[in-house]
Amino acid sequence: MKLLLIAAFCALLLAGQPQGFAAELRDGAHDFDFNFGTWHTHIRRQTKPLSGTSAFVELDGTVTVRKVWDGRAQLEEIETNGPNGHWEGMTLFLYNPQAHQWSQTFADSSNGMLQPPTIGSFKDGKGELYAQDIVNGRTILIRGTWSDIKPDSHRYEEDYSDDGGKSWEPVFIADLSRVKP
Repeated sequence: MKLLLIAAFCALLLAGQPQGFAAELRDGAHDFDFNFGTWHTHIRRQTKPLSGTSAFVELDGTVTVRKVWDGRAQLEEIETNGPNGHWEGMTLFLYNPQAHQWSQTFADSSNGMLQPPTIGSFKDGKGELYAQDIVNGRTILIRGTWSDIKPDSHRYEEDYSDDGGKSWEPVFIADLSRVKP
């Protein structure tokens, strides 16, 4: 089963790529440049992913993103408040120039542990990064999507799939708007 999920994961990363695509890779080192700065965030987070329920909790707060390594890396700090109190998180973004891909690794302040990184790239103004993890004892696929990117706003959505990518369930949706200095 795990081998099947790994194969499905690889197929998702290669989907839509023409033969010989390695020679056509572009430098995506600045794909996340839009993310630098301070943002107001409104987050909808599913309370029990892949459980058959669709209950979400809403949070509001601030996201601050700073440049590291001349932009080939970024550090994102998230502070929000919601019905269950204060929540903080941190994300490290790293660009791999050989693979022409970004990794996004998240840590929740409540447990101080890094989650498996999502890895991927941007195409046509949209970023898709993928990973494999375990939720409720099952191996799943994770897809993080950066979209609707404008100078003063963007959206990040994280979806889970427990059927090898045939269907996706939204579990985290963040709408961000730039805080003016």
